Amino acid sequence: MVATPTKPKVAPRLTLQTAEIGPATTVIRSLDWDRDRFDIEFGLQNGTTYNSYLIQAEKTALVDTSHAKFRQLYLDCLEGLVDPKTIDYLIISHTEPDHSGLVKEVLAMAPQAVVVGSKIALQFLDNLIHQPFERLQVKSGSTLDLGGDRILEFISAPNLHWPDTILTYDRQPGILYTCDVFGMHYCSDAIFDEHLADIAPDYRFYYECLMAPNARAVMMALKKMDQLDGEVLTVANGHGPLLRHNANELIGRYRKWSTNQTKGEKSAVVFYVSDYGYSDRLSQAIAKGVAKTDIAVEMFDLKSADPQEVHEVVTRSSGVVIGMPPITDDPVITKNLGTIVASAKDKQIVGLFESYGDDDEPIDTLQTQLRNVGLRNAFPPIRVKETPDENLYKLCEESGVDMGQTLARSRNIKQLKSIDSDLDKALGRISAGLYIITAQKGDLKSAMLASWVAQASFEPPGITIAVAKDRAIESLMQVDDTFVLNVLEEGNYYHLMKQFLRRFKPGADRFAGVETRTAENGSPILLDALAYIECKVVSRVDCSGHWIVYSNVLGGRVSNEDALTAVRRR
Repeated sequence: MVATPTKPKVAPRLTLQTAEIGPATTVIRSLDWDRDRFDIEFGLQNGTTYNSYLIQAEKTALVDTSHAKFRQLYLDCLEGLVDPKTIDYLIISHTEPDHSGLVKEVLAMAPQAVVVGSKIALQFLDNLIHQPFERLQVKSGSTLDLGGDRILEFISAPNLHWPDTILTYDRQPGILYTCDVFGMHYCSDAIFDEHLADIAPDYRFYYECLMAPNARAVMMALKKMDQLDGEVLTVANGHGPLLRHNANELIGRYRKWSTNQTKGEKSAVVFYVSDYGYSDRLSQAIAKGVAKTDIAVEMFDLKSADPQEVHEVVTRSSGVVIGMPPITDDPVITKNLGTIVASAKDKQIVGLFESYGDDDEPIDTLQTQLRNVGLRNAFPPIRVKETPDENLYKLCEESGVDMGQTLARSRNIKQLKSIDSDLDKALGRISAGLYIITAQKGDLKSAMLASWVAQASFEPPGITIAVAKDRAIESLMQVDDTFVLNVLEEGNYYHLMKQFLRRFKPGADRFAGVETRTAENGSPILLDALAYIECKVVSRVDCSGHWIVYSNVLGGRVSNEDALTAVRRR
């Protein structure tokens, strides 16, 4: 028996980069070139960065640290820039580990540094580093004088996308330190956003995944930014290139997207516990799914939310999602759970999920309480039996989509009724072919029936497809993703059309009972299709409720040259 050689693991490329971005201000960029997954398990095409900042005025402040994987690289770099014993302040934008992963090590080098953060951030740090430290609690309107006209002003921005987030504004050079806000997962040597077209897809994708589920919180933060005493000339974010050349444009996009996201008559709220199990990641995946249906979403940490705010948000929400907290004597969590049950009302819909911590509260007890109040399930309770993987995060996202579609149903019916009947008849005369799009990325695979498909270019050959934003397959059709366009055959498509028009439960296998083989790009080919075309996504254009996805054609084949393409006529 001959042993199969094991492919050696290649260490990820981790590099550091420093640059002056303003007077006595240095960015320390930790470049993670090969990272392909992040946070709620959404795929990355271009790696990511973790940005930290050093301000050296009469007093010295360090804004955020880095990911623990950069420990020695980062600490050596920091010592090369400044004597740690001279660092006066360590500002914590929020305590998510990719930015606060080296706080303990930095404080070991600079024990005199005063840690600056929101009340919740300082509480989280107590549990994170388990050692005493000097602290300064700040909130919106608080200031910190570094001397020499360098005054820092703080903005509370909870739930962007962490419950303890603060933004820090340095008035003199007009730099706003925003951590996750206005960021993107995009790794390159470019310090700033010179090439807008290159970063725009990643900037939008990042917003959709992390900020769209918190659009109301985005609008509140933008309103506070408008009240700053000075202009924002540079956005010093936590991920990707800093915004300077297109800062106003890209901030404006957040405003536009969030305004559209919060327009709806109905909304949902997602409750989670940020520092327990996988509650934060699973909740983000569900919230992302709800947001894809243009239903406004708000997120609240059960451990830090004010009970009055919990009452108000439950009262105004049509859908409620709860991540099971730990069995605990924590009075805030206990009171907030009681407030949710007391504030819930008939005709609301609810979704529950386990957090996969050490000791979750049982789902069934809470579900019974909510059912007795009159709430009905938006999706079956998500019971987590093992460490969350891609398929579980996809299940959470699809469950969120189900909730959003349920809440949006009356709105969509109203919109259809508002269309002029003559116009509707005229539009119905536009005929189109029938196709099934199939895609697979890792263990995830999906499919959808499509008819809004057209050839868009000859050299190179390219096609466009309209994909509804709330389609499950949409997240597998990002820039650089691959898929297969299966062309259906006239007279031989009803079984396939019936299969892929079904309403699938979250997590269900869409290909059960369908004969397939695998294309070179890894996506399924339907054996009963007339032809197949392998494609790679080049760009996406936002068109109201759909994305227009333009893709290059990489290959294809016809199974029956005498057959015709199935055509749909309304």
